[in-house]
Amino acid sequence: MITYYSGMKFFNYLLLLFGVMTILAACDSEKKAEDKLPLEANKKPEIAIPEFNADSAYHFIEKQVSFGPRVPNGVGHRECGDYLVEKLKSYADEVKEQQFESKAYDGTNLYLKNIIASFNTNSKKRILLAAHWDTRPVADKDSVNKQEPIAGANDGGSGVGVLMEIARQLHLDTGFRVGVDLILFDGEDYGVPVYEEGFKNVPYSGYCLGSQYWARNKHVPGYSAYYGVLLDMVGAKGAKFYQEGLSMSSAPSIVKKVWDFGHGLGYGDYFIYQKSQDILDDHRFVNQWANIPMIDIVEYDPATKNYFSDYHHTHRDNMDLIDKNTLKAVGQTVLKTIYLE
Repeated sequence: MITYYSGMKFFNYLLLLFGVMTILAACDSEKKAEDKLPLEANKKPEIAIPEFNADSAYHFIEKQVSFGPRVPNGVGHRECGDYLVEKLKSYADEVKEQQFESKAYDGTNLYLKNIIASFNTNSKKRILLAAHWDTRPVADKDSVNKQEPIAGANDGGSGVGVLMEIARQLHLDTGFRVGVDLILFDGEDYGVPVYEEGFKNVPYSGYCLGSQYWARNKHVPGYSAYYGVLLDMVGAKGAKFYQEGLSMSSAPSIVKKVWDFGHGLGYGDYFIYQKSQDILDDHRFVNQWANIPMIDIVEYDPATKNYFSDYHHTHRDNMDLIDKNTLKAVGQTVLKTIYLE
C-alpha cells in the first residue's frame, strides 16, 4: 500500500508539472505572436492636432479692422466688442463680459470690457490664452497724422484673430484634455504718447488697463491656470519671436516647450532661441499680480531702438502688414501646445 500510494503521488506530480508547462508554453506563444505584430499596433494612439486655418484667422483680423479703430469709448470699439462676444458664444462653453471703468493717463473715463471664453469648464487643469482687442488712439510714432487712431491690424488684431480661430477649432474638435480660457483684454494700448509731456508719473505709463483689472478681479473667484500664453503682434510678414525677458524669468520651461514645438513643426525661422529684454505687456500683471506664469509671444526687431518694428504705433499697421504664413506658424504652435498638454 505504501508503494502504490507513493506511485500515485508521483504520477499526480507529473500531471501537475505537465499542466504548468502547457500553460507557460501557451503564454509564450501569445507573447511571440504579439511581438510579431507591427510596431504601430503596439504604440499608443497619437493625439490628432487640428490644422490651424490661416485663412480663417486672416478673416477674423479683417473683420476687426472693418469696424474701424477699436479705441475705447468709440463706436468701432463697441461694435467690434459685440461681434467678438457673439462669435465666441457660438464656439465656447461659456462666455463672460467683464465690464469696468478706468481712468486713462489724461483723466479720461474709459468704459472697458474684458471678454473671457472658456472651454472644458469642468477641467481643473487650465491653460490661459490672451491677447488685447483694443487699438492705439494715436499714431504717436508716425511722421503724419500723429493724433489720429491706427487700424491696429497687427497690434491687437492679429493676436485676437489667432485666438478666434483657435476657439473655432476647439469648438469643432474636442480631443484636447485640459480646460482652456481665452481672455481678450481691453485698454492695453491707451498709454501715454511718446510726444506728450507732463505725464511722467503715470503708473505703467497708462498701459495694460484690462489685464491690471482682471488680475485683481478675476472672472472666477480663486481662478488659477497651469500657465498662460499671451499673443501680441503675431501676424506681420517675416516676424521674429525672441524669448522675451520677463517670460524667461517667470516661466522658462514653458518658453522652451512652446519654442521647441514651433521648431518641431518647422517654424524655426519665426521662433528664435535668443533672449530679448523684458517689456511692459499684459503678461506682466498676469505673472506678478495674478500669480499665473505667463509667457509672451511678441514680435521683436533687434534692428530698432524701441524693441518693436518700425510700423509700431503708426498708420502702417494695417492689413497690408498681415501675412498668413506668420499666422499659421503661431496658431499651429499654440494648438499643439494645447493638445499635447
